[in-house]
Amino acid sequence: MTTMTEASVGSVREFKMPDVGEGLTEAEILKWYVQAGDTVTDGQVVCEVETAKAAVELPIPFDGVVRALHVPEGTTVDVGTVIIAVEVAGGAAPAADTASGPAADEEPKPEGRQPVLVGYGVAASSTKRRPRKGAEVPAPASPAAQAIQGELNGHAPAAPAPAPAPAPAPEPPAPAAPAAPAAAQAPARPLAKPPVRKLAKDLGVDLTTVVPSGPDGIVTREDVHAAAAPAQAPAQVPAAVPAPAAAPAAVSSPAPSYDGARETRIPVKGVRKATAAAMVGSAFTAPHVTEFVTVDVTRTMRLVEELKQDKDFAGLRVNPLLIIAKALLVAIRRNPDINASWDEANQEIVLKHYVNLGIAAATPRGLLVPNIKDAHTQALPQLSASLGELVTTAREGKTSPAAMQGGTITITNVGVFGIDTGTPILNPGESAILAIGAIKLQPWVHKGKVKPRQVTTLALSFDHRLVDGELGSKFLADVAAILEQPKRLMTWT
Repeated sequence: MTTMTEASVGSVREFKMPDVGEGLTEAEILKWYVQAGDTVTDGQVVCEVETAKAAVELPIPFDGVVRALHVPEGTTVDVGTVIIAVEVAGGAAPAADTASGPAADEEPKPEGRQPVLVGYGVAASSTKRRPRKGAEVPAPASPAAQAIQGELNGHAPAAPAPAPAPAPAPEPPAPAAPAAPAAAQAPARPLAKPPVRKLAKDLGVDLTTVVPSGPDGIVTREDVHAAAAPAQAPAQVPAAVPAPAAAPAAVSSPAPSYDGARETRIPVKGVRKATAAAMVGSAFTAPHVTEFVTVDVTRTMRLVEELKQDKDFAGLRVNPLLIIAKALLVAIRRNPDINASWDEANQEIVLKHYVNLGIAAATPRGLLVPNIKDAHTQALPQLSASLGELVTTAREGKTSPAAMQGGTITITNVGVFGIDTGTPILNPGESAILAIGAIKLQPWVHKGKVKPRQVTTLALSFDHRLVDGELGSKFLADVAAILEQPKRLMTWT
């Protein structure tokens, strides 16, 4: 490791985990495509990482030979963490590396190179923390100040030669008084990363009281949880009623026991962790209302079969979801106020004059909701192609973070799992989500007679802050009417 440190000052450059998705704070190394000793070139993909939004491949931003992989596969690291060291071609050190003073500690800054990932290459400063102003000792302005500083540091200028310890013993009490105010000014802001600060805020933990265990005195998540645990336990016992000595033992419940031989623990991280947080935030922020309608979709199913034989749809995926998506887009055109979002900061309803149609897709990494940009402008064949590409990309785990941002309304098809209906939770920032139930043959009154018909149930959840019952009902009724009579796709457009 000593050789590695010395080389890094010269020709070895370190590549840090970039922010690959607009503000994400961490990512997991899924797979390394290179090993120590391999030659890499600028733009070559060296690893695959999973963020809270998607799996992304990372290219290296310079040429050279891999010296070391600092992070093993399966490890989650914070943005800004060094993950790979590369000995640059030619062995020439960047100009910043040969500079003296503080500049020598800064990360080399390549010039004239464009970012290749969202958020990559735009942060000019290093993530290495430097002493804060409050923690620095200002330069003395006079000999008197130097004398005071010398006394506070324990080596007064009046004692040029080392003397026996008892000689200066009477003097320490004098500087002890000014030392107290100095300590009172010292409490600088504790070192902690933004996610840790948010965790502390959520748990009601004062970071100034937390004992840090991270490198350079940084407070970690574990430190916050450790500080919160003893603070939360006594809160269960009323402070106003003194309990006898045996009472605390009775109040505290035994620690839960786990059977490691018959249980499996799965860490919640990446996409699944982000989805869980988003759903909790949505469920307890937006007042949800869900309405249901059961509709005869026999004619829609016939239309699907006819389109499969149409040469304009050759090679395209044609299914009921395609017609339902088109029906939803037509219903939005008839009820444009449904396509909106709630701006809490400005207390405004933001009407969207475009439709980025989200499609919930189940993947091995969890639920993803990529969206089709400007879906309202697409004809049926184009919409079919977009749906097919979206689903295929999601299932392969190659959905980009950009594809999951900016959605306005979402469709979730629970019917593919044989489920009749459900009460979907809004995708954060959207006003409505439509759930499609299973399409089944059921007895239905048609033209005055009970006949077997293809029937499904639709469920629409919407944000009641900006969508009232009338608007939500009209919108859902229009979707159902189109699916019952698909010719309305022409008469209503």
